[in-house]
Amino acid sequence: MAHDFKNYPELTNSQMQMYYFDSPHEQIMESFDARVEGVHDGDTIRVTCDFRDFSFPIRMSNLMAAELNEEGGIASQKFLEEQILGEDVYVVVDKHNRVGKWGRLLGRVEHLGFDMGEQSKSMGFAIGLEAERMDVLTLRSLLD
Repeated sequence: MAHDFKNYPELTNSQMQMYYFDSPHEQIMESFDARVEGVHDGDTIRVTCDFRDFSFPIRMSNLMAAELNEEGGIASQKFLEEQILGEDVYVVVDKHNRVGKWGRLLGRVEHLGFDMGEQSKSMGFAIGLEAERMDVLTLRSLLD
């Protein structure tokens, strides 16, 4: 079964052994500089960089923001747009946790020395994944 590189440009670490040499573009294993060309929502942006000839999504790895159809979703998106749309950013990639469940590259996004995920969380536009995990654990303990 062939990998769909057009819709899922990033290979997961487990797919690397099978599809790495079939990839029509470089697989991202290290942190890199990019330009933000779009803000999908409060935790996903679209970037371009000098080593790829197409834009691709980055899922910010250290936060969770409301979806656009949820309360606070549009405000979270607008905050990120105001901060980084059209700007240069540095995407910090964890080589052990590079790709999320929807095939997007995961990374911490830094702009002018600031971690944008931390900025979103401190402004109340997102929560940390640790908080979300704690909520799940709390909910599970209440159900037991």
